[in-house]
Amino acid sequence: MAGLTYSAPMNRVNDHSRRTTDYARIERTIRYLEENYRQQPDLKALARGAGLSEFHFQRLFRRWAGISPKRFVQYLTAGHAVRMLRESRTNLDAAYDAGLSGGGRLHDLLVNFHAVTPGELKRAGAGLTIQYGFHPSPFGECLIAVTARGVCHLGFVSPEDRRTAFAELTAEWPQAQFKEAPRVTAPLVHRLFKRINGHAPGIDLHVRGTNFQIKVWEALLRIPPGGVVSYEDLARHIQAPRAVRAVANAVAHNPVAWLIPCHRVIRKSGALGGYRWGETRKKVLLAWEAARAGDVISSAASHPSGPDTSHRDPYKTSRRSHHPR
Repeated sequence: MAGLTYSAPMNRVNDHSRRTTDYARIERTIRYLEENYRQQPDLKALARGAGLSEFHFQRLFRRWAGISPKRFVQYLTAGHAVRMLRESRTNLDAAYDAGLSGGGRLHDLLVNFHAVTPGELKRAGAGLTIQYGFHPSPFGECLIAVTARGVCHLGFVSPEDRRTAFAELTAEWPQAQFKEAPRVTAPLVHRLFKRINGHAPGIDLHVRGTNFQIKVWEALLRIPPGGVVSYEDLARHIQAPRAVRAVANAVAHNPVAWLIPCHRVIRKSGALGGYRWGETRKKVLLAWEAARAGDVISSAASHPSGPDTSHRDPYKTSRRSHHPR
């Protein structure tokens, strides 16, 4: 590894923001639900599991998810996952049938996708300077890294385990030089997670992967917030129906969490499957997005005189991706 700088100690950050603390309590609640689902714990029990009073527990969910704990829990059920899968399959089929399977417009996150060239892939980051920083997010602490061309890594950090997260980053670009620059990356993280109903400013991604991986990651970008697909459907949409295992492997090696939404791929049975940054976090991400998407549809239904956002094509305003063919 060339030119690594390690300017800040990789120890516990004492000053977590409220958002990170909120997420830790949410995850604790989900784990409590998973471990005690047979008892069907009520609000009081969930609040106690999170270490909060009922009043503050309600406020936590309203602040973090925008909905009540009771409504949020509805989005965590296996039945909801199956319904999402069925509905999303229909929507995704329509999107690809409309001609989005080619060089394609991406979803309403407005992502500009830049893949490395074959030569750059072989050089493994030699000559690149990558700036990185650790920051709070609505889904726990994250590590973000950027090149001059865009975001090259975004991952969630396990509690007190920054060193492992940083090692994963350097393994993706083994010959690059790394510089910790939180003042550079903090404004970007703020932009990325300041999303309202799936919308955000245009973002550039600079990713390193094989042609097949790039194809899978681009397909992930076409899954709108609140939707999911199965590994089999994803393989079919990239014209590789027999390569389900290879597709799953590419999904698992996605280097940019959240922006390239690998969390939106689940098993055809409705089971969530694995997730590089933890299955509980995957469950929380999907429920959070489903809750937000549900609020969009409810809002549209309650304002019939306005535009029909519940059936709007989420890809219509997206930009084109750029990578070598």
